Amino acid sequence: MRTLLLCCLLLLGLPVAAQVYTYIDAEGNRVFTDKPKSGDAQRIELNPGNSMPALAPPVAPDAPASATQPSQRYQVLRILVPQPDATVRDNAGNLIVSVNSEPALFPGHSYRLLLDGSEVGQTGRSPVFPLENIDRGTHQLAVEIIDQQGRIIERTPSQPFHMLRISLAQKRMVNPCKKDDYGVRPECPLKDKPPEKKDIPLIPFI
Repeated sequence: MRTLLLCCLLLLGLPVAAQVYTYIDAEGNRVFTDKPKSGDAQRIELNPGNSMPALAPPVAPDAPASATQPSQRYQVLRILVPQPDATVRDNAGNLIVSVNSEPALFPGHSYRLLLDGSEVGQTGRSPVFPLENIDRGTHQLAVEIIDQQGRIIERTPSQPFHMLRISLAQKRMVNPCKKDDYGVRPECPLKDKPPEKKDIPLIPFI
């Protein structure tokens, strides 16, 4: 959870043009950040986002001309993290989704995130969505911009990602438990600690 909160705070402070880096930490979890803190950190090349404008709702004959605002259009709407077809390894199924639009959100507009076609996370003006306990397997993400009436202004195409939830047994295989790890690492509980061998005192021969 500390890694999740740290990633969330970092992504909240990212400017639109900031760089995003990713690496695998010592526990086997994928970390996203704007500052590479590991020699293995890889810079994520952000692909141009796709924008799919929604059809304007029909205007009633007696509606005022100001009801439609054609100037409030977005050139770019995209999901920054995770990238399309990315593989996320997290035993708890946690994921931070980061989105952005160009220009920034107009007054009265909000981001809404869809996971497998259903709304998830907190709809609002924040471009960061922390998600928890996502099931193993392949999922589809999409983001929408909606107005105060819930009408869709923009929507991205759905893009896939793959969630791999690493079991404790798999973690032990990758990084076997040592004597001092028992009771410290979650995959090394004290109950599994092998008994220590006791030295048998030598009996003098009479």
